[in-house]
Amino acid sequence: MNAQESRYEKARKLGARALQLAHGAPVLIETEQTQPILIAAEEYDAGVLPFTVRRGDHK
Repeated sequence: MNAQESRYEKARKLGARALQLAHGAPVLIETEQTQPILIAAEEYDAGVLPFTVRRGDHK
């Protein structure tokens, strides 16, 4: 987790990625894990998740 990211943002990213994996998305890293949430956590730790968080006033 980077210094500006809240635990809620991290949880949202992990949950969204785990759902993608559960529906057949390709795994972005080499891993021994089989459960989508654990794979997502490893991808997060490796810094390869394809998500960004937008905050503030967006139009």
